[in-house]
Amino acid sequence: MKLKTLIVSVVVLTVLSGLVYFVRRPAAALSQDPRIGQPLIARPTVEQAAKLTLSDQGKTVTLARQADGVWHVTSYYDLPADFSKLSSLVGSLTEAKLERLVTSNAERIARLEFKDTKIALGDASGKDVWAVTFGKTPEVGSGRYVRFGDEQKAYLASFSGWLDPESKNWASAEILNVKPDDIASVEIPFAEGGAVTVARAKKEDPWTATPTPAGQKVNASKIASLLGSVGNIRFSDTNDLGDPNVAATKAHQRVFKLTTFDKKTYTVALGRKPEEKKIKPPTPGTDGKSGPAALGSVADLAKKEDKEKADSAQSGDATKPAEPKPLTPEFETIPAGPVFVTVTSSDANAPINALMGKRAFQISDYTFTNLPQKAEELFEAAPPPTPPATPPAEPAPAPKPQEKK
Repeated sequence: MKLKTLIVSVVVLTVLSGLVYFVRRPAAALSQDPRIGQPLIARPTVEQAAKLTLSDQGKTVTLARQADGVWHVTSYYDLPADFSKLSSLVGSLTEAKLERLVTSNAERIARLEFKDTKIALGDASGKDVWAVTFGKTPEVGSGRYVRFGDEQKAYLASFSGWLDPESKNWASAEILNVKPDDIASVEIPFAEGGAVTVARAKKEDPWTATPTPAGQKVNASKIASLLGSVGNIRFSDTNDLGDPNVAATKAHQRVFKLTTFDKKTYTVALGRKPEEKKIKPPTPGTDGKSGPAALGSVADLAKKEDKEKADSAQSGDATKPAEPKPLTPEFETIPAGPVFVTVTSSDANAPINALMGKRAFQISDYTFTNLPQKAEELFEAAPPPTPPATPPAEPAPAPKPQEKK
């Protein structure tokens, strides 16, 4: 009996152990998906792409690679793209890894908030060769839920890049970038006294100016600051070429000319509509119109006149009519307009010439207001000339010895 009882106990324990294992067994992996551990996108796929579309928050950015290999922002007046920004996005995509398959369940996929945040790469024909939709970030940990195309699979990727949906931010803000060491001369305009031209034969030579005031020399630090402003220009915004503010700058431009050692010339015209002061129009009357009606009705005028007479009587001067108060016009100040820049290269095939035909480019006010306003700002006192060296005095001849008598 004891042996039979032992056997039964062993069998029961074996069955119970199996049940416990079955209940507590670890969940099976969703899938041994071949994508796990791979980059979110392979670099060869990126290199073959001719179009990139980024969508988020109801906005869409479109970039396209031109025949010369340069990327342009087709969704923002076809301006050249900011290559560093594009490279940063590509780096974030290729460095991100697919960490795990989260779910293949449609209901769970819907809870991961896959909406309109999407990146797609297309070929030269416009066909998508790769597309991914981004969901929310996980509640624990980092990364981003992603979904390829319309697949019923959601993955977690170690992606942390910034998806900027503003097309203007993808355009290269650089308009002109001429290194100061490459500039041989610069013509600087002034409202009074005409232009001043500073030049040098070699980059290591000191600047000379035509004309130079007596007793002064060119202030090298002032020229370096000017070249940093005029030779390195970035836009802050763009306007339509027909904008009235653009036309208003034409009569208020300062035109600088930069000439490089390799004989290229860049003409840089900067201008803005100046501040204006205008007389304010008459205040409208109660009926919304200016003119006599604004003074009130006849009865109102009569009451006003009676009140003025009563006031005069109380002051003891009833016979003397009140002197009319002189009308002092009120002025309103219209602030200065934005600063616009136009750059022209002597090289007819330079890309900057074509760029100027697309938009009018605004630059920071500081770039314009920080420029020298008077020619005297370009100079500083020259050191006094070094006097010629005085030759050493000749030693006195030694006395002759006296003869003995």
